[in-house]
Amino acid sequence: MAHIAGLPVTAVVQRIEIHKLRQGENLILGFSIGGGIDQDPGQNPYSEDKSDKGIYVTRVSEGGPAEVAGLHTGDKIMQVNGWDMTMVTHDQARKRLTKKNEDVVRLLVTRTNLETVVRQSMQ
Repeated sequence: MAHIAGLPVTAVVQRIEIHKLRQGENLILGFSIGGGIDQDPGQNPYSEDKSDKGIYVTRVSEGGPAEVAGLHTGDKIMQVNGWDMTMVTHDQARKRLTKKNEDVVRLLVTRTNLETVVRQSMQ
């Protein structure tokens, strides 16, 4: 999934809708993220070519809202509630995901095996 700057991004995506779990004042998503344009992509275990500065899911809590919705560790988050996430800092991504006034988070994600599955289904 390497990308060349200046060219359009092409990816097979999956829509995932996560209903946040309310625990007192907190809204729980049940996953953690890594990456961002301000992070070292070489430290991202999910970046295939170690140059991708995208936002990746690094952990999914067992039985949590994200797992129930179908999110997987290693998924690359392309959009959050319509907002482009391909060129954001780690903090910008975190703030988009954890808005207090949003009980539902709608994601567009891509994962390595999605493209393979689509190619196989077209044969």
